[in-house]
Amino acid sequence: MMIATTMTEISEYKSERLLNALIEIGQELASTTDLEELLDTVLRVARDVFHFENAIVRLLDSDGLHLIAAAAYGYTEDAMGPIQIGQGVMGRTAEVQRPILVEDVNKLPDYVPGIPGARCELAVPLISKKQLVGVLNVESPQPGAFSNADIEPLMILGRQAAIAIDNAKLYDRLRQVSEGYRHLHEFNDRILKSVNLGIYTVDKRLVITSWNNRMVEMSGINTERAVGARLGELFPNLIGEGVIERVKQVLQSGSKAKLRLLHRQLDGTNRFQKRRLAPLRDGDEIMGAVVIVEDITEFKRLLDQTMQSEKLAEVGRLTAGIAHEINNPLAIVAYAAELLKREKPLSSFQEEMLDKIEMEVERLKNLTGSLLSFSSSRVNQNRLVNLNDLVSDVARLLRFELQRKSIQLDTDFTEVPVVMADPNKIKQVIINLVMNAVHALEGQGKILLATSINNGMLELSVKDDGPGIATELQDQVFAPFFTTKPEGEGTGLGLYICQNIIREHGGFIKLESQPGQGTQFRICLPVE
Repeated sequence: MMIATTMTEISEYKSERLLNALIEIGQELASTTDLEELLDTVLRVARDVFHFENAIVRLLDSDGLHLIAAAAYGYTEDAMGPIQIGQGVMGRTAEVQRPILVEDVNKLPDYVPGIPGARCELAVPLISKKQLVGVLNVESPQPGAFSNADIEPLMILGRQAAIAIDNAKLYDRLRQVSEGYRHLHEFNDRILKSVNLGIYTVDKRLVITSWNNRMVEMSGINTERAVGARLGELFPNLIGEGVIERVKQVLQSGSKAKLRLLHRQLDGTNRFQKRRLAPLRDGDEIMGAVVIVEDITEFKRLLDQTMQSEKLAEVGRLTAGIAHEINNPLAIVAYAAELLKREKPLSSFQEEMLDKIEMEVERLKNLTGSLLSFSSSRVNQNRLVNLNDLVSDVARLLRFELQRKSIQLDTDFTEVPVVMADPNKIKQVIINLVMNAVHALEGQGKILLATSINNGMLELSVKDDGPGIATELQDQVFAPFFTTKPEGEGTGLGLYICQNIIREHGGFIKLESQPGQGTQFRICLPVE
């Protein structure tokens, strides 16, 4: 009786120790989220607490048809291959999801080899939330090494391990999803920062929620200031331009929209922009709107320039044809007038009429000459020239005409280097500028032609002391067909042709004028 009591006490003592150990193990498993570390803990418990000489954990494959070895000790490499559900002791345990104890594996026709010389095998299912996670298995070379008393403690360990494994897998999936979202966010952020389009988003209250780098460049507003601000308050011009109203329509209707506009920026500059608007959705709910801004100012300028060039090319071809057609009868008229002048005697009225015919013929020749110069694409005949010499030639050519109109022509030369240029075209520019000054002086005044070297450029200044050019007209003087002369006295092509000639020589023309203080054209040419 005394012996039985002692054995009972010993059994209760062992059970209490095992229970305490399992509680501590459960706490440890619950705090572990790394699957590999978790499986190592299960194997350590099998060895240290249950004193098993070997143990293997197989987890259910994603296909639900196989068990894959995840961790083991005491097993050979050959025993680590996958097994099918229903195959061997572990396969049948997974199939029925109940523990299986086999006292002699030699009697099993489908035994899957594990440890060498195995006789006894015990397998328990790992179940979490009524779902099979895997199987925990131990073997021994001794027949009857395991008993029914081992099943319940091992099942407790299995349930704890299954829950911990399930949680670890869930944690790993969440980590992968989180990592995926992080990579996706970083990728999207790199795209938004890299694209050459302004992109921003607003919520339903038109509060800016994102602002990419291109929007910072285009608007001059940094991200910290933009995000959190109301769109209409930050950019009040968008209200009058209709952008705010269109964004509201997109938020209400859920449909896309696009518009093209001339946008006045905060710094006062005007930019041509295209804006594409689209609803920002979370499922079926509209959370806000995304706005894509494309600055097309430069594109529009180039497009307008191309269209203008095409128009001018067509006008050039037309004017060249007209000029040639006019020159033919003009030559006949001039020749006829010359013949008539030889007829004697002529009355004073007849001589006056012939003089007028010659004057008008000469004026028409000048007009057709300008039109032909406009349409001409003659290649420059460049050679080394001295600008002072070209100016002197022009001054001698025009001096008599200017003196006749009581206009004083002065020159102020600086020693300048020779340059490669087409002398005839440069003379054409100088003559045109001087004659424009003559027209502006209206019969009296002074014109100064001066050469100099400024900022490494060869410069010729044509300056008059006339009435100057109105400020609002100064941006138009180089445009083709723009003229301030009375109708019939000019084509409006002179300055346009002059500018093109100087550009062909790699230089530029600048206009400086103040109303009432005269006008100065500065021709700048590169010095080689």
